[in-house]
Amino acid sequence: MGGFDERNGAVLGDGGVAHFGDPFREQRWLAAGEALVPLDDRAVIEVAGPERLGWLDSITSQAVGRLAPGESTELLVLDPQGRVEHAAGVVDDGSATWLIVDAADAEALAGWLTRMKFRTQATVEVRDDVALLGFVDAGAASERIRTIDGALVWADPWQRVSAGGYQYAATAEHPGVDLAWRIAIVPSGSVPALAATLDDGEVAGLLAAEALRIAAWRPRWASEVDERSLPHESDWLRSAVHLDKGCYRGQETVSKVHNLGHPPRRLAALHLDGSDAVLPEPGAPVFAGDDEVGHITSVARHHEEGPIALAILSRRAPVGDLVVRSEGVDIAASQQVIVPADAGATAEVPRLTRLSRRPTAPDPRRTSPSA
Repeated sequence: MGGFDERNGAVLGDGGVAHFGDPFREQRWLAAGEALVPLDDRAVIEVAGPERLGWLDSITSQAVGRLAPGESTELLVLDPQGRVEHAAGVVDDGSATWLIVDAADAEALAGWLTRMKFRTQATVEVRDDVALLGFVDAGAASERIRTIDGALVWADPWQRVSAGGYQYAATAEHPGVDLAWRIAIVPSGSVPALAATLDDGEVAGLLAAEALRIAAWRPRWASEVDERSLPHESDWLRSAVHLDKGCYRGQETVSKVHNLGHPPRRLAALHLDGSDAVLPEPGAPVFAGDDEVGHITSVARHHEEGPIALAILSRRAPVGDLVVRSEGVDIAASQQVIVPADAGATAEVPRLTRLSRRPTAPDPRRTSPSA
């Protein structure tokens, strides 16, 4: 991103500026809402036209038909077997709907949407004249974004269970609640001047953003999705699936797994032993004893928690300590369950009155459809 990658100390990595010289301090600045992150590893698709919202509602997992201007949400595109093909953050400005996606998926998603238009009055375009800036809505970074003409801000819905969604994580203190993550869509021409005005404590790299995401148990298409991924496995029903909307491709599988079965895999958080100074790469195998039970999907060094990772494990993997094998080194991993092995078959299936007249207490992990 012009202006940021030219700063002194900028270290480039996959997809953009990895850090500006001090990843741990940048995490602290970012978490405090003081720093902006240039998100060159994301892209934007603009969907315009009078029928855009109803059309997107009919072909994706989220209820967006009545999305209000400025309102944010998230959607998935599933294949007929309910597996995740694409994921996007969504915000509407009243005349167009903007989809924030991982850059590697932008052309594929735009192509799929274009093929699905048929007679729909909508246009689909990957926008190369805008830039994306990530920040936490807790400090001065928010004020800087407000000074940019034409900025549109997406608020990550991961902070809470969305209307019509469901959380499998059985915890009263979900770490996602503490991450008020925002992404601003800004004109590319505004970036160089903005970058020139920022001090060292006001910028952060992609490593900082990833560390906060992983600590919040937040799944991402570029990391947690493969050809087998169901949204249930990574607790994505929390923010990207509306269980009470009409039919869409893959909806039958989503409903069947949630109401009657269990996903074959589950997302877990791992706290890694850092004594060997080896940080495993995504894809590193995870073992329980001699049995390989999964693999690492995302990994980072967190400024407070140390080495952390997300891993996709077999549903039958034990819930205790595990081992990650990387570069011939076995790394001890303390497991924190995100999606439990018995996830699924937990929805409030209506009971016949003649079988039980007792009222059922509401499940705090699910929001009301009218929320």
